[in-house]
Amino acid sequence: MELILFKKNARSAVIEISDGGIFYTRFKYEIYINGKFYCQTEKTINCIFGLLPETEYEVLAKKSDGMESKINFATDYEFVALDVRKFGAKGDGISDDTVYIQAAIMACPKNSRVLIPKGIYKITNIFLKSDVKIELAKDAVLLAESERISHAVFPGMIESYDEKDEYNLGTWEGNPLDMFAGIITGVDVRNVEIYGEGCIDGNASFENWWFDEKKMRIAFRPRIMFFNRCKGIAVFGLSFKNSPSWTIHPYFSQDIELLALNINNPKNSPNTDGIDIESSKNIAVKGTYFDLGDDCIAIKSGKIYMGRKYKTPSEQIYIYQCCMENGHGAITLGSEMSAGINGILAEKCLFLNTDRGIRIKTRRGRGNLAVIDNVAFKDIKMQGVLTPFVVNCFYFCDPDGKSDYVQNKNPMPVDERTPFIKRLVFENITCLDSHVAAAYFYGLPERKIKEIILKNVFVAFAANAKSGFPDMLSGIKECSKQGIFAENVEKLSLDNVDICGYEGEKYIICNVDDVSIE
Repeated sequence: MELILFKKNARSAVIEISDGGIFYTRFKYEIYINGKFYCQTEKTINCIFGLLPETEYEVLAKKSDGMESKINFATDYEFVALDVRKFGAKGDGISDDTVYIQAAIMACPKNSRVLIPKGIYKITNIFLKSDVKIELAKDAVLLAESERISHAVFPGMIESYDEKDEYNLGTWEGNPLDMFAGIITGVDVRNVEIYGEGCIDGNASFENWWFDEKKMRIAFRPRIMFFNRCKGIAVFGLSFKNSPSWTIHPYFSQDIELLALNINNPKNSPNTDGIDIESSKNIAVKGTYFDLGDDCIAIKSGKIYMGRKYKTPSEQIYIYQCCMENGHGAITLGSEMSAGINGILAEKCLFLNTDRGIRIKTRRGRGNLAVIDNVAFKDIKMQGVLTPFVVNCFYFCDPDGKSDYVQNKNPMPVDERTPFIKRLVFENITCLDSHVAAAYFYGLPERKIKEIILKNVFVAFAANAKSGFPDMLSGIKECSKQGIFAENVEKLSLDNVDICGYEGEKYIICNVDDVSIE
């Protein structure tokens, strides 16, 4: 067992207890801070709050049998702390506290902190500035206003004065469309930390944001957190719930850390993804728990216009020690990925009762920049997932999603509209109580998936497995306990792959040029 320091500032730290566990530690531990009991934990990644600036700390984790490990560090310097209540915030859940919190943020100097203490703070939109730290203390809640007319609107595109360029603010499902600003919004800000034991409640329900959810009313629904062209953002420890749409959305941003978060949206809530990474680089998601109504983590890079105009892929994404429960996909790539996705590693994660586990989706029309490559999933445990592995090049989204061009299974011309999936690796993965299919891989006949590697993979079907469609494309039938389906793949390597409890064929392999089964 080893303690690893992930992050620290003047008031808090994030540590990992590394004992071989996935999201949950193998044993219970007691944590002591400078010899004083702090908490008991069964999670691998933990936040420590209530620290003092410029102070030496020893953190010790101890198991019941006496085994222990410790680390030492010194907290950072802090100049001042600005309590939002001293700026006029009431925290009574009734008064609008937006302007008072915003005033504290704008007045906060470098190396300082905005403190939001215990209370319920009703807000509309809060805007970040560079070099600010915001602490949402224990039992502090930011409660979003649900009336549309109270929220700021971000136009999708604003034309430049000389009509030669444009400025993109709003976005909706990969297109530059008018949307409401995020409950917490950063635009072109740097070096920001938002952390604590508090909660941000989007206050969405089927009576407001989730009603008639596909229709734009004034603008499209807001995120809880929206980072547009930001750099160096860290969010850790916080809880999120009842998001109007996607919960956290880094957009054309880089160097983002999302650590030890708790994201909860009702299972039947529409499009309430947990974290959507879009055209962003160097993003780390660690120790985060998801329970929601759509994809837990989705990686995207825009639809046709945004992909071709800005040519900004999502790349260098690291997902570690997370737990994904319920929702459509645990980790999803696409389908809005017209600028491509490259360099994805997810490891030591737990997937529970999601519709799909690892889900990669694209379609004709995404374009020749829509390349997915260097993607690896390792050391994953799944339980109750309907279909653990899905790669679908016929995903029927968008108004033309069921057109002949998108759904025709015969070869089409390879041109500027044709996407490409290259190398995918799935290694050391155990899937228990699966239902529909072990794996479903369907590439384009005119541009086959280049390579899929499954190594040390075990899939066991539930005795009372449900039937269903393995993914969203036309012309397929419902199935249950189906093995591995693969069509239009150049190279498929199955090394130590075991499927238990399947019915019918273990492998259904069509139009695969090179099959290796060991």
